[in-house]
Amino acid sequence: MPRIRLDLAYDGTFFSGWAAQPGLRTVEGVLTSALATVLREPVRLAVAGRTDAGVHAAAQVVHLDVSPEAWAALPGRSDRLPEAALLTRMAGVLAREAQTSLPRTPRGAGDVVVTGARIVPEAFDARFGALSRRYTYRIADADAPRNPARRATVLWLPDRLDVEAMEASAKPLLGEHDFLSYCKPRQGATTIRTLRALEWRRVAAGPDAGLVTLSVVADAFCHSMVRSLVGAGLAVGQGRRPAAWPDELLAARSRDGAAPVAPPHGLTLEEVVYPADDELAAQAERARATRRLTC
Repeated sequence: MPRIRLDLAYDGTFFSGWAAQPGLRTVEGVLTSALATVLREPVRLAVAGRTDAGVHAAAQVVHLDVSPEAWAALPGRSDRLPEAALLTRMAGVLAREAQTSLPRTPRGAGDVVVTGARIVPEAFDARFGALSRRYTYRIADADAPRNPARRATVLWLPDRLDVEAMEASAKPLLGEHDFLSYCKPRQGATTIRTLRALEWRRVAAGPDAGLVTLSVVADAFCHSMVRSLVGAGLAVGQGRRPAAWPDELLAARSRDGAAPVAPPHGLTLEEVVYPADDELAAQAERARATRRLTC
């Protein structure tokens, strides 16, 4: 059975998160239904990162296995490749779903788009095969411009944030730690993660000019971890906590007095990185292993 990688982008505003839930509109639910319609067979998806309700994605990744017959049938009588046929047909189905679920959606536009499709090796695993994930959180504070067209993707605050203090507070969190104070733990899952980058800055130029952003990269994130990192940074930037507090919170390794969770709509999944094909199986095996602190 061919294994297919799909690259996605979505506006999380009107989704109840990624994971399928009975009676709720979710990214997984909408995408699974659309794929079943196009492929004419049921599908199961594996995703790089389960985003919360209201969180957006510019570069989400999933994989699925399809039957050879369904894959070969995608182009119909055309001379297109199955990959191209899948993108075209998914665009139409997803746009119609959005117009049905969200009546004010512009014609032909959906809030989830499949941006890429290709066959990958059997060892490819969207979740366990990933080397890293990168998220950006965007904030318009008192010194930043307010763009109403981006109000669903940028957190607006009345305060002027002390970005230098926020940046200083982030540095001790880098590296491998138990992030229990920054995660909502799941039964049987570890809260040990390796934080590779955590950068607060005020953007000087480009589409985000004037905004305060957090760019964060880790091998993986546990539930609500990124939004908790943002919440701790905001407490420092607004002067409610000293710059040493996020590190003290990390060292506590406790859910008592855990980091505050920032609103979801300012957060976007920007990138998922995978190794070369010949390293996919080894990376997936490493990711599945239970982590323990090395020091």
